[in-house]
Amino acid sequence: LRTRPLSREGELLETVPGMILTQHSGDGKSNQMFVRGFNLDHGTDFQTRIEGMPVNLPTHGHGQGYTDHNFLIPELVDHVDYRLGTYYPELGDFSAAGGAHFRLRRSLDRPLARVDVGENGFLRAVAAGSGRVGGGDILAGGEARGYDGPWDVPQNLRKLAGAARYTWGSGASTVSVLGFAYDNRWAASDQIPKRAVDAGAVGRFSQVDSTLGGSSSRYSLSGSWKRAGSRSTQALHVYGIYYDLDLYSNFTYFLDDPVEGDQINQVDERAVFGMDFVHGMPVAWFGRTHDLSVGLETRLDLVDVALHQTRERQRVGTVRADEVTEWGSGAWTSLQSRWTPHFRTLLGVRGDVYTFDVRSDDPRNSGNRTAAIGSPKLSLIFGPWGSTEVYGSAGLGFHSNDARGTTQTIDPGTGTPVDPVDPLVRSRGAEIGARSSPLAGWRSTLALWAVALDSELLFVGDAGTTEPSGASQRLGLTWTNYWRIAERLVIDLDVSFTRARLKDGPAGEDRVPGAIENVVAGGVTWESGEGGFFGTARLRHFGAYPLTEDNARRALATSLSNLSIGWQFGGSGLRVTATLLNAFDASDSDIQYWYASRGQLEPADGVEDLHFKPIEPRQLRLSVAWGF
Repeated sequence: LRTRPLSREGELLETVPGMILTQHSGDGKSNQMFVRGFNLDHGTDFQTRIEGMPVNLPTHGHGQGYTDHNFLIPELVDHVDYRLGTYYPELGDFSAAGGAHFRLRRSLDRPLARVDVGENGFLRAVAAGSGRVGGGDILAGGEARGYDGPWDVPQNLRKLAGAARYTWGSGASTVSVLGFAYDNRWAASDQIPKRAVDAGAVGRFSQVDSTLGGSSSRYSLSGSWKRAGSRSTQALHVYGIYYDLDLYSNFTYFLDDPVEGDQINQVDERAVFGMDFVHGMPVAWFGRTHDLSVGLETRLDLVDVALHQTRERQRVGTVRADEVTEWGSGAWTSLQSRWTPHFRTLLGVRGDVYTFDVRSDDPRNSGNRTAAIGSPKLSLIFGPWGSTEVYGSAGLGFHSNDARGTTQTIDPGTGTPVDPVDPLVRSRGAEIGARSSPLAGWRSTLALWAVALDSELLFVGDAGTTEPSGASQRLGLTWTNYWRIAERLVIDLDVSFTRARLKDGPAGEDRVPGAIENVVAGGVTWESGEGGFFGTARLRHFGAYPLTEDNARRALATSLSNLSIGWQFGGSGLRVTATLLNAFDASDSDIQYWYASRGQLEPADGVEDLHFKPIEPRQLRLSVAWGF
């Protein structure tokens, strides 16, 4: 993580095999996420946590499962623990594709200070330190970041973030208290229509609507207690989060409202409270010793969410406004068993129950829903024989739908009757694979996998959000490699291929829009050791993918290369780094969609067109860091 060039905090997740993060708006907004053939939008089917706290936000103003990583300070991240697939009972909502858990440092070997400068108004400063206080370790750090970007209307991003953690131990127990504070505001550069660029009406780095953007903040306090006894272990996490987002977007310009325009303001303000508890212990059954784990978790979201019509950030109408109380609780258990020296199993089961209470400004869309779902899991692992083992896994999972959709009977935009959606959507997954170390220092995994969803969430341009569609299924192959060729030289390579199809669509219209079909990501890293030269070269490629169900419109492939070189001055902790983002100045797209939009002088029913956001041009950034 220390050597990987980052342009956004969310790119820490690109350590997950096959994961791609892009951006279709301003950098203060959550990233667009892709993995295993899923266009995850902003995180619908990939669960993310940080030190026990959930990051995904249900019933969100912009998208279900909205996952904003921007509050993270990358230098304080110790490692990312990830799982792919539906086979893990500890993963609940938003985990059809898998999940990741950010683990943070508890202390630093020395204080940390870092300053980055770069083109397009990029300036970033980070400072952190730790020490012994009252028998424990206290760590505190902060980040300030500003960035205008290459856009004709400067992004004027202003991020402030801070984190503080106190950890102490007593006997077999360890207690940690963690606080986060984050505030960000920015002007946005949403995707633009290709026809306007081709005609010269706007440039590649222009905006059709120059008044887009937003602000967001997140404050949290969490505590954890872990005990490692001689016969059992326990872990308890409790947390409270305050979050808000005020977002202005315009995807269709003048298609719906030719007078005021189609700018929308999505507002989300919420408080989140929750806890989870895990108990683990060995048990002797059937003549064998097994590892038994039992977990309980509960989460309460108190949400004020609204969608307004705006013009130049001034409200001209309200589509809907809701107060939502969403409470989800789950219980799970897993049993890991080694039956012979070359065969072990993992058996798990999970049960979840959700209640939704929606109080809408239109009483016809108010109501209550309750739903429950069970999810068994099974993995069979054979080996190791030498340095190789093979495995097979299968399991059921789910994601929750937006609470507003579960009680809605009237479309607030058109006034027409609609059917409520199912509160919980089933996913099914299976995988066979092999893990091996063919040579010293080389770890390789090959996995053939499948996943099916009872309902797909697809992007809707005129609403700027997603809506449920029919069932879907995906088949894929993922090859993951990490090879330490020498003490200081590392090569990593991930290759993924996916086939995604809608199951209930008409003949010839079964493609899943936005489902990336192939991903290649890799890099070569020379580490500095105790001092001297270090550097890394990385490639991130995602191939062409369908933009429409009939596959008549396809996105072009995108390839991005980043280079970083530097020098570490012995054991002093001083590092100087030069990073070249988009090193070959590719003019590909970060994101591409196909839908109808309308300029003021265009036909009333709009024009179907490619809408894209370009990747940022080549730019140089310089960093001076001490202690990192």
